Amino acid sequence: MGKPREMIRTFGGWVRRGVIGLVALLAFGPPLVLAVYRVVPPPVTPLMLLRSIEGQPIRKDWTPLDRISPALARSVIASEDNFFCQHRGFDLSAFQQAVEGWWQGKGRRGGSTISQQTAKNLLLLPSRTVFRKALEAYATIWLELLWSKERILEVYLNIAEWGPGIYGAEAAAQAHFNRPAASLTARQAATLAVVLPNPLRWSAAHPPGSLVRRAGMIQGRVAQLSPDLLECSGP
Repeated sequence: MGKPREMIRTFGGWVRRGVIGLVALLAFGPPLVLAVYRVVPPPVTPLMLLRSIEGQPIRKDWTPLDRISPALARSVIASEDNFFCQHRGFDLSAFQQAVEGWWQGKGRRGGSTISQQTAKNLLLLPSRTVFRKALEAYATIWLELLWSKERILEVYLNIAEWGPGIYGAEAAAQAHFNRPAASLTARQAATLAVVLPNPLRWSAAHPPGSLVRRAGMIQGRVAQLSPDLLECSGP
């Protein structure tokens, strides 16, 4: 009888150590990784690794924010997160609108901020579980504490997926418009911004009419946003 009990105690000890280790990893992993990526360009993201396993090549070229057209940064803010420069990682009004739209049967509309999307793209695999959403929120809090808004936007624009195997503003500008990200026009920038919700379905180089109209709306919205809402988007 002593031996089985000893085995059970040993197994229980392994389980406890495993749980403690997992909790420590989840608690301290995100802030440690984000502290490094505050100054070091992320070499790869979980999504890039997943797409690579699926057989897609990885095409990316890290580009500092000051070498990306301000039109793209502003178009992304206008399209994805109007209050990015002002909020602290979460936009409750956008979340409420997303919930109301879903409840009224108007389709799914994202309520995630650029900060949340950056945390998700940088650290997590794509999924729709409550647990993943909780990790995203936790990582977003640390992201906002450790990084400037300019750094968040810079990393977001460099790791966003813009087509099969295409990651970041520079690769997207070259692939879709055959020009560097610094030279994107306002129209091209708006078109890139509106394909972000579904870059594997839509192409910025050959947008359908609905996206062309949406890009025009984003151009108009950029012009309407007050300077304080764009203060972190570059010169």
